[in-house]
Amino acid sequence: MSHTEHAAEQQRIIHLLKIAPSYDPQAEIARRTAFLRTHLVQHHRRSLVLGISGGVDSLTAGLLSQAAVQQARAQGHDAQFIAMRLPYGVQKDEEDAQRSLDVIKADVVLTVDIKPAVDAMMASLQAAGLTFETAAQEDFVKGNVKARQRMIAQYAVAGARHGMVIGTDHAAEALMGFFTKFGDGACDLTPLTGLSKRRVRGLAKAFGAPDSLVFKVPTADLESLSPLKPDEAAFGISYDEIDDFLEGKPVSDKAYDVIFKQYRATGHKRELPIDPWSDW
Repeated sequence: MSHTEHAAEQQRIIHLLKIAPSYDPQAEIARRTAFLRTHLVQHHRRSLVLGISGGVDSLTAGLLSQAAVQQARAQGHDAQFIAMRLPYGVQKDEEDAQRSLDVIKADVVLTVDIKPAVDAMMASLQAAGLTFETAAQEDFVKGNVKARQRMIAQYAVAGARHGMVIGTDHAAEALMGFFTKFGDGACDLTPLTGLSKRRVRGLAKAFGAPDSLVFKVPTADLESLSPLKPDEAAFGISYDEIDDFLEGKPVSDKAYDVIFKQYRATGHKRELPIDPWSDW
């Protein structure tokens, strides 16, 4: 691919992922908070539900959610923000998750240990005859079960509390397909859509979150064999390069190759279920 073709494909992806050409943190906070409040009120829901992991994405989405329900209550609407802790047993960075909750000051905090459900599912699958090629493959599959079990728990709470589930997907993760399909990729509202990772961090900073949380090394922390593995180690490139790409800046040939390859390979994650007429 030539540099001209790189640039053309880059602009096409930027458009599809809804990246705004300019960025003002306070304006984005106002717009995204209003988005959450409007859908909460218009759909006659009474809660927003979100899992808090200790990373900047859930921190930022949580701050937006808490602000949205406060605005809804000021308008006379019965609303609350329910933050959920969803550890698999004991989470290695639990302290960061608790510090995030302290910053957000959610109306309600519920803690649900997903380990019994995840382990029971894996045991049932193996009892049914499922085998794995390697320990690494088993660990990867189990990581996706963890992500989907967390979403099961959030939807159970949303169902019981007349709520909507908030997702933390943003443009950098969408670009790389770095989420579990029907796991953390399943939700009702995605207030971080169209933001690069540095812009997500910018919103958290504008809310007054501490640098230790805003600039914490991002990790999905789904694989037991490599706990707290940095996202960038999985990507092979940095978030700065991904963000530069999303903001229309030139990146290295290696970054272009990695991004385009990953974007094409994970296209199914960004689509609704495919039917026989999907290609029409």
